Amino acid sequence: MNGKVLNGQFMSSSELRIYNNKLRRIRIVRRQRICLAFIIFIVVFISVFLISSLKLKAQSEDFTPKCKYYKVISVEYGDTLWDIASSNIDYDYYNSLESYLSEIETINKLDESGLIKAGENLVIPYYDVLDTGSAK
Repeated sequence: MNGKVLNGQFMSSSELRIYNNKLRRIRIVRRQRICLAFIIFIVVFISVFLISSLKLKAQSEDFTPKCKYYKVISVEYGDTLWDIASSNIDYDYYNSLESYLSEIETINKLDESGLIKAGENLVIPYYDVLDTGSAK
């Protein structure tokens, strides 16, 4: 009698052939699922990459780059650091007036009281359109 004992059970040659075919189909299906998952991963990765790169390159037509510059101003009688900061702050680049005041104090090496005197010169940062030097 042709056959074999497998898993403690005797199988004839036809049963053994059916069992081996079943194992082969299971391996093929498993391999196909892994390939499908890999292809889906690649498609998602490429999609995310393309979308993010398109967003990074997107700029509106009226976008003009701004750079940080510094200017020196003379303090006049009655000026306060708060007034000077509030008239020069650009909220596109600073979260709050306090952060702008802190930067002015740091640049000018002022103490935290922020006391300034008439006639003093202060260096203050500001943002303005990038000067490309091209003639119009």
